[in-house]
Amino acid sequence: MAGRMVVGSAALADLVRPASAPDPAGGHRVLPVRAELTGLLPNRGLRRGSTVAVGAGQPRRSGATSLILALLAEASRAGSWCAVVGVPTFGAGAAAEAGIALDRLALVPDPGPEWPTVVAALIDGVDVVVTAVPATVSASVATRLAARARQRGSVLVPYGRWDGADVTLQVVRGVWQGLGPGRGRLRRREVTVSARGRGAAARPKEIKVWLPGDELTRVIPRSAGLGAPSAAPSRRLRMVAPPARTLTAAGPA
Repeated sequence: MAGRMVVGSAALADLVRPASAPDPAGGHRVLPVRAELTGLLPNRGLRRGSTVAVGAGQPRRSGATSLILALLAEASRAGSWCAVVGVPTFGAGAAAEAGIALDRLALVPDPGPEWPTVVAALIDGVDVVVTAVPATVSASVATRLAARARQRGSVLVPYGRWDGADVTLQVVRGVWQGLGPGRGRLRRREVTVSARGRGAAARPKEIKVWLPGDELTRVIPRSAGLGAPSAAPSRRLRMVAPPARTLTAAGPA
């Protein structure tokens, strides 16, 4: 892989803005999500300028990462740029299987103390910004980032506790499927996802889905059935990884 060094958040914004400027979905105020998830969101999609939090759950490996993948997939397929900040375990392989276009995905696994600056720069140039929420984030910083997303028309997706989000999604229950009597392997999980928020999202909602399912996400009917499998193409990955105060973007040669 050939690398490109990007020094400072302004240069990072310059890197991603040209890529997202001709966004085919850019004229739409609501970015699409999988049909199974539309009932959880007040605008039946990711409204530009909104903050949609994903609760980390207890334990932290509770299906939240699969939910994030499902949220990003349709917007990415429609041409939107996405970024994931502060989630070093976020896998490119899983993202590709979910249908996320890797050539429009920016990753910052460890933003370090520059976290607010990195997130703000990405909000300026990327359609959907997912970020793990540091334990030390202050309410004032969170408010400023949400306001910046509203101003720039980006969708901010905090992963973790985030007071004041327009809607918060969380996997509240889950049962794995795939293991038989003494044999088999874990294939997918039946999960219940809750949604709560303010305004149009004030009324709590819950749905059951497969995470992952045959198409990575599928609403579970009363008598569960299987859908036709769908292969997701593999694409290139753009990596943005900052050592200390320097941000590095690496893309394929």
